[in-house]
Amino acid sequence: MAGHSKRANIRFRKGVQDAKSGMLFTKLIREITVSARSAGSDYVSNPRLSTAIDKALGQNMTRDTIDRAVKPGSGEATAENYEAIVDEGYHGGNLGAYSLVAFLFNKVGMITFPHGSAKEKILEGARQTAAEDFLDDV
Repeated sequence: MAGHSKRANIRFRKGVQDAKSGMLFTKLIREITVSARSAGSDYVSNPRLSTAIDKALGQNMTRDTIDRAVKPGSGEATAENYEAIVDEGYHGGNLGAYSLVAFLFNKVGMITFPHGSAKEKILEGARQTAAEDFLDDV
């Protein structure tokens, strides 16, 4: 009976750890699926998917699990329908309808390039995308 308590404690701790990692993996899988659905399953051309895969690999998720999460998002397999949604809140956490307070904010993005990139090509791309600002940190 001396080892019984030790094994029971290990089993309990492992159960708690498995539950936490299961919840984290579920969130990561949903993000991978939504990312693949929004802009395709090619992680090279889809930065949101690439970031989600990097996070999943950082949490020791296997490549096989990641591939299974990408398939439903890319349309290769049928599964639940996950979509990205936006909830808006105001005045102490009250939820409001879509675009109720969205007019107060601007959607912006930032593109960075490595040092030594062709400055003319970067400026050309900025002009084509109607960039509002261009910072040169050379």
